[in-house]
Amino acid sequence: MNICFIGGGNMAAALIGGLLGKGFVAGQISVVEINADNRARLKHDFAVHAVEDLAKGVPGSDVIVCAVKPQQLREVAQQLAPLLGKQLLISIAAGIRAADLARWSGSQAIVRAMPNTPALIHSGITGLYAMPDVNDAQREQAQNILAAVGEILWLQDEAMLDAVTAISGSGPAYVFYFIEALQQAALELGLDAEDAHRLSLATFLGASKLAAYSDEEVGVLRARVTSKNGTTERALLSMDANHVAKHIARAAHAAAARSREMGDELGVD
Repeated sequence: MNICFIGGGNMAAALIGGLLGKGFVAGQISVVEINADNRARLKHDFAVHAVEDLAKGVPGSDVIVCAVKPQQLREVAQQLAPLLGKQLLISIAAGIRAADLARWSGSQAIVRAMPNTPALIHSGITGLYAMPDVNDAQREQAQNILAAVGEILWLQDEAMLDAVTAISGSGPAYVFYFIEALQQAALELGLDAEDAHRLSLATFLGASKLAAYSDEEVGVLRARVTSKNGTTERALLSMDANHVAKHIARAAHAAAARSREMGDELGVD
């Protein structure tokens, strides 16, 4: 399987690194990247073929991964159209619907993917949706590419990608936000910056591992930490009084709404 990445940013670099780590060779991967510094970095880091022109990168590929910003995807797809044959087209652009990408590119062999930034350390999770014309072999190709940087989740309904975007796509930012808040609280309680950082990160990492490795629901794990009339109960009562859980849910709904809006805004010709 030969893969051409359109765009050589952080997510493309993560996927390339993951693929090479899974046994792919550099000769199977090409990158079309307009920025000369990025091309040089990709060549240096991965020894892949990196070019500026689509016409030099796309021919010979079995799969094309569009790793550009949503605002750039229409122009890229239209430029790709005369170069496409039977390749699978994978888009990791948030919001852009498969039907719009199909209209711009002239291809029906499209898989939409929503990875997240932990893919940079091969610990991500990606939601995938395939258009009806994508065959089993192409689904396997898409799965092999995205599984190189973490877990994958196939969706039957493309609309659910908006939910995936809101939960796992944007989710790392919510976690970082909470870590920042916990660090600030640690500073206010008298800990120095280094200790505040270490305690906050270790707590999130350890609690996440505990939840991942446990067979019990996270609510059960939370309850076990919450002694009657203890410190944790007092903290959680404060959060409940301030409707923290409700605000987190509202934030996720706002992210999903924005994903739908982006599809409406950027899907027009």
